Amino acid sequence: MTSNGNGAPMQEERINVDIITLTRFLTEEQSKHKEATGDFTYPSRLLCHALQFSFKSIAYYIRRATLINLTGLAGSSNTTGDDQKKLDVIGNDLFIAAMRSSGKCAVLVSEEEEEAIFFPEHKNARYAVACDPIDGSSNLDAGVSVGTIFGIHKLAEGSTGTKEDLLKPGTELIAAGFTMYGASAQLVITMKGGSVNGFTMDNALGEFILTHPDMKMPKKRAIYSVNEGNSLYWEDSTKDYFNSLKYPTEEGGKPYSARYIGSMVADAYRTLLYGGIFAYPADKKSPKGKLRILYECAPMAMVFENAGGQALNSKMKRMMEVVPEHIHDRSGIFMGSYDEMEKVKSFHK
Repeated sequence: MTSNGNGAPMQEERINVDIITLTRFLTEEQSKHKEATGDFTYPSRLLCHALQFSFKSIAYYIRRATLINLTGLAGSSNTTGDDQKKLDVIGNDLFIAAMRSSGKCAVLVSEEEEEAIFFPEHKNARYAVACDPIDGSSNLDAGVSVGTIFGIHKLAEGSTGTKEDLLKPGTELIAAGFTMYGASAQLVITMKGGSVNGFTMDNALGEFILTHPDMKMPKKRAIYSVNEGNSLYWEDSTKDYFNSLKYPTEEGGKPYSARYIGSMVADAYRTLLYGGIFAYPADKKSPKGKLRILYECAPMAMVFENAGGQALNSKMKRMMEVVPEHIHDRSGIFMGSYDEMEKVKSFHK
């Protein structure tokens, strides 16, 4: 204890010198799993370094967007019909360049590209990556949190990289996660059969620091997150479920709190931390759903399941078992706390 000059004691700040960076974390995880060669069962460090660099770069440009005239539309649309922001284009270019430079990625699918991108120059590359470089970009100009979502597959035996290496259920993912660019850049990552770990970007050090080890979702929480502007088009079972949250019939029951940001990464991250449910159900206007399976639904489902939650499509099938028909295939999704998801199932029987 020291004095502040007035005789009052001041608490000395404790400095954490045993900092676990993302690089250190991945290295230690690989050493724990001797069978993880870095070529098949665990993403290679070079690929992870490339992912890190793309996240840091996107975070940098988002922070400076208004200052260097990167807000507004780019004047084009992506393959799924969304108007592209200038940062959509930059984020996509950054991600492509990072995957190419890693030498470990054979094929990349991006929301911003109509076709898969192949890197035939990397003959020993063993990974296929799917990503949404900037999810929620329609909110960018308002300063709302946006993010990057990614999923990593290993190539089929003998494959040199094809679209079919990605057209698999989420159960085949070897790693998945997302980065949220908000007040700080938050990275959440999980490996097949592993825990979920959260990292926060320290801009002074230029490193992602482990701040949320072994994340676990609360079993239930009275919070729901859904775009109720679409309720006119919902199926009756979906309407009945959400009405039960707003108008509880049991004696003493309290309505759930509604929390909807409109950026999947931000809504999902809050739900992961606090519990409850996030949903973007298929409806009469979008019978297949709106969110893309490969680079939105499946990676998020893997994160939620590994954190103790559940994720289902609108037909109440486990999201991780849904096989996309093409690289930009869509689905409805419900994901959240385990007990809340059981309640969802009861309304859709």
